[in-house]
Amino acid sequence: MATSKWVLEPAHSELQFKIRHLMISNVSGSFNKFDGSVETEGDDLTTAKVNFTIDADSISTNNEQRDGHLKSGDFFDVATHPSITFEGTGMEKVGDEDYKMNGNLTMHGVTHPVALNVEFGGIAKDPWGNTKAGFTVEGKINRKDFGLAWNAPTEAGGLLVGEEVKISANVQFVKA
Repeated sequence: MATSKWVLEPAHSELQFKIRHLMISNVSGSFNKFDGSVETEGDDLTTAKVNFTIDADSISTNNEQRDGHLKSGDFFDVATHPSITFEGTGMEKVGDEDYKMNGNLTMHGVTHPVALNVEFGGIAKDPWGNTKAGFTVEGKINRKDFGLAWNAPTEAGGLLVGEEVKISANVQFVKA
């Protein structure tokens, strides 16, 4: 079976996250620069070899001061660790259009295995004859596992920033 190569289409993709703030609400953010590729045997997603790279300096929470703090040594330390990477280690079909993708996430110089839920949106040709594939990817990580441990106590005895980070990506790939 022939190998199929797919490359990310940034114009039709987004990468977002949410984290608890003051333990009473969520703050949302996104990364605006990222790249990815997938290789499969034919169109069999269970054979997918996934690689994804995020420019940590492209983080945006719609607050310049907070973004600056997130880029600092307290969090991502983008001067030392400019990229966040994900390398897929396996894809398992768990439903009609649902998969579990395992891989190694490297952030802030620390690598940990993670499992992400993938919903396959399908494959279609665009008006110019390009073959596209769409996916929704969701998961959760603990930021402290990756050395992002900064926090501050609140007046009520809680913490300013939650540990669990919810990740959500809607991505579209074009067959190379």
